[in-house]
Amino acid sequence: MTIVFYFIAFIVAVAALIYLSGYGYLFSGISKTYLRGKSSANIDDGKFFTKNIIHSTTPVKWNKHSEYNKKDLPKNIVDDLIHSNTASFLVIKDGKLLHEQYWKGYHKISLTNSFSMAKAVTVMLLGKALEEGKIKKIDDKFSDYFDEFKTKPSAENLTLRNLAQMESGMDWSEDYKNPFLPNARAYYGNSLINATFTRRFKEKSGERFEYQSGSTQLLGFAVKKAVNKTLSSYLSEKFWTPLGMEQNAIWSTDQSGMEKTYCCIHATSRDFAKLGQLFIDDGKVDDKQILDLDFIKQMRTPTEKSDEIYGMGFWINHDNPIKHYYFLGLQGQYIIMIPEHKMVIVRTGSYNNLPKTDRGRPDQVKFLVNETVKHFA
Repeated sequence: MTIVFYFIAFIVAVAALIYLSGYGYLFSGISKTYLRGKSSANIDDGKFFTKNIIHSTTPVKWNKHSEYNKKDLPKNIVDDLIHSNTASFLVIKDGKLLHEQYWKGYHKISLTNSFSMAKAVTVMLLGKALEEGKIKKIDDKFSDYFDEFKTKPSAENLTLRNLAQMESGMDWSEDYKNPFLPNARAYYGNSLINATFTRRFKEKSGERFEYQSGSTQLLGFAVKKAVNKTLSSYLSEKFWTPLGMEQNAIWSTDQSGMEKTYCCIHATSRDFAKLGQLFIDDGKVDDKQILDLDFIKQMRTPTEKSDEIYGMGFWINHDNPIKHYYFLGLQGQYIIMIPEHKMVIVRTGSYNNLPKTDRGRPDQVKFLVNETVKHFA
């Protein structure tokens, strides 16, 4: 009995120490992963977090291409998709649904986690707020929205552009495996303010490209303050409804209701594809411009400091003979735009060992671009 008592006391003491050290979110992470048979965040975990609804009030189904699903994918594409634990693979050509395929029980109304594809959506909301005059200019200082940054060393001149282009200078390690680093705290913790505003800045803003989820989260805070409503409702009003999304989506939040703007929009693959089509159509839906074309050009123009691989929210590949740019999320979530062929490719799934030898970009994206165009163009 004494041994049991001391063992329980030890466990309680360790748990208390973890909470007092600021790592209480680890218990949330364990309950949402290991206790559910998962080893990490996954594309189905939206139901375990607090969330806001992104409403679709006027759903419009995709027009199907005359060749819809009439041509099987070649073996090399199928093998790659199966090997990478793919959930969905869609191809849009000339604004119509050409190919649609699902695996492992997923289907056309399955909601899956965007992960970092949400970063580009957050930048889209920035663009809309600029267009509507809710944000004066993209080079507004972040400290204009949050006074505490006026005295934060190296962050005094941090701008919204710096955040969108991943040039913030924040001390943030983009590590998805170490539970003691900031991504885990932001993902599983209760407060995004605590996860981001407490970070120091290791260098002056605007000096160097470094991809960081924390930068997009800060951008989300500024946009939310500027539009004075939840970002989910703003996204619904300005994009989800005008695009005729087929389903409501959800956006994971912290306990205060703040969206995780660096990740975690849970939507269908068909609706992800409509985001891609918006950029193929240069921001228009039918004849209505719903995102400013000049802003779109900024999003898809690679920056010098990123070594020409990143714009604002988008990864870009102009090295490949078939030029393309794309939304990119953890574990291989892609919305790929190929302007030359008026094509959008969507791939979702759970690829934990995603090779990134293509100058920091996933090898699979280039493979899917080249092989899909060869097959369908």
